[in-house]
Amino acid sequence: MSVNGVTGAANTYDVYQTSQAANTKAAEENTAAKSDEKKDEAGVVYEASKQNAQTAKTYTQNTDLVNKLKADAEAHTKQLQSIVEQLMTKQGQTYNTANGIWSFLASGDFTVDAATKAQAEKDIAEDGYWGVEQTSDRIIDFATALTGGDPDKIEEMREAFKKGYKMAEKTWGGELPDISKRTYDAVMEKFDKLAEDAGLTTSN
Repeated sequence: MSVNGVTGAANTYDVYQTSQAANTKAAEENTAAKSDEKKDEAGVVYEASKQNAQTAKTYTQNTDLVNKLKADAEAHTKQLQSIVEQLMTKQGQTYNTANGIWSFLASGDFTVDAATKAQAEKDIAEDGYWGVEQTSDRIIDFATALTGGDPDKIEEMREAFKKGYKMAEKTWGGELPDISKRTYDAVMEKFDKLAEDAGLTTSN
C-alpha cells in the first residue's frame, strides 16, 4: 500500500470523527435547549399557578354608608310630610278666610275684613298661589328636589305625601276643604305622570 493510500484513509477517518463529534455536540446542544425550554415553560406555568392560587378578593358591605343613605331617605320623607302638612293646612285656612269662616278655631263665628277676604279669594282661584294647580305643583317640585329627580323614589314620595295629607287633616281637626281634596287628586295624578314618564308602574 502506498503512503498516499494510508494518508488518504487517515484523512477520511479524521473527517468522519470530526463530523461525528460535531453531530454529537449538536444533538447535545439541541437536548439542552429543549430542556431549558421546558424549564422556561414550567416556570411560566408555575408562576401562573401561583398567581391563580392567590386569595380571591372579598367584598364587604359598607354598613356606615348604607345607614347614612337610609337616614337621608327618611329625612327627605319626613321633610316632604312636613311640607305637605304645612301647605295643605295653609291652603285650608286661606280657603276658609275667603269664605268668611275659621272652622279650625273653636271660637265659632269669626268675620274677616273685605280686603283680607278679597286677597284670599284671589289666592285660592284657579290660577292663584293657593289654588289647586300651583299648590300641587309646589308639592311635586318639593318631592323632585328632595330626591334629586330619582325615579326610583317616586313611590316613596307619594307615600310621604299621603302621610303629610293625613297629618294636615289631623291638624285641621277633620276632613280638609274641597279645594284640598282636589289638590290631593291633582298631586296623585302628577305622581302618576312622573312614574309613567320614567316607565314605572304606578301603585296609586
